[in-house]
Amino acid sequence: MTLATLRLLQVFLADPQAKRWGYELLNQSEVKRSTLYPILTRLEDQGWIEGEWETIDEEAAGRPARRYYRLTAEGQRCASEAIAQALTLPIFLRPALGDA
Repeated sequence: MTLATLRLLQVFLADPQAKRWGYELLNQSEVKRSTLYPILTRLEDQGWIEGEWETIDEEAAGRPARRYYRLTAEGQRCASEAIAQALTLPIFLRPALGDA
């Protein structure tokens, strides 16, 4: 479990039912763009999150459709466990999780 993944999971756990899109996740997690989407893909493949494309008229909205992600029930349980486990590590090994 990487620090970037743990930070991203913290954002999802802040409001487990919220749908979040990439730019929002980048800003709130401070995960690098080059890291974000591979993590999201992996979490989606593992069933921790689910993604869906918004249904909009892109021309009328003046932007492309966004892909929104949210935690699954399994993801919420696993994310909570992963963060709790990371926080049990000795302080010198513990990832910098901020306010976790």
